[in-house]
Amino acid sequence: MRQPSTGYRAAIDPVLLAASLAPRAGAVLLDLGCGVGAASLCLLARRPDVAVIGVEIDPLLAELARQNAALNGFSDRFTVIDGAAEVLTAQALPPIAALFSNPPFHDPAATPSPEARRARATHGALLSDWTALAARLLPHRGTFSLIYRADGLAEVLAALTGETRSGPRFGGIRVAPLWPRAGSPAKRLLIQASLGSRAPLVLQSGLVLHGAGSAYTPQTEAILRGEAAWEMPPTAPVSDITP
Repeated sequence: MRQPSTGYRAAIDPVLLAASLAPRAGAVLLDLGCGVGAASLCLLARRPDVAVIGVEIDPLLAELARQNAALNGFSDRFTVIDGAAEVLTAQALPPIAALFSNPPFHDPAATPSPEARRARATHGALLSDWTALAARLLPHRGTFSLIYRADGLAEVLAALTGETRSGPRFGGIRVAPLWPRAGSPAKRLLIQASLGSRAPLVLQSGLVLHGAGSAYTPQTEAILRGEAAWEMPPTAPVSDITP
């Protein structure tokens, strides 16, 4: 995977995000802010039966994402659109079954990096705008998945459940904590929600990333090597589980 030699570089977050996705066969997914395509590449490697459309505001990263798709043989299943997320509303897109994102989630009060590309990758996204866009693009029961900092959970829940003229945007929210090691507070959360669902929020089993020393736990190691998934399938809607 090619990426800039300086500035923001993909770490394990997009790999874990991709491992959490459980799309149906034949689905087209949207990677919002795809960067160089790390999350999309991981998903496409695991699921040869799906396709991804990525959107990326940084022209260099968008071009690298295309190169990475070609290098991995995914050009026919990974399309990259240049521009801000808003350009998608003017695009003739195929039906999107699910949307996922590893958004810039650093606390806006924190000092951004002096390196412009890294600052844009970690700061500045308005989560409420991205969830509103997801609500416009997704079908009823379509899923929106993201990885976010743990202390921003209230922000994510507010953005997902904000009222619109037609009612709440998302429900059936599933939250899975990622702990650096056993006994430590979670620093990241995997979150998935379904558009229009009335199912209650579920706090799922989490993932402990590290064991002894700096080594990953066996489960995390298997996920990072592409040997296992950690899917978060949508919960059943209330209408399906209530007599």
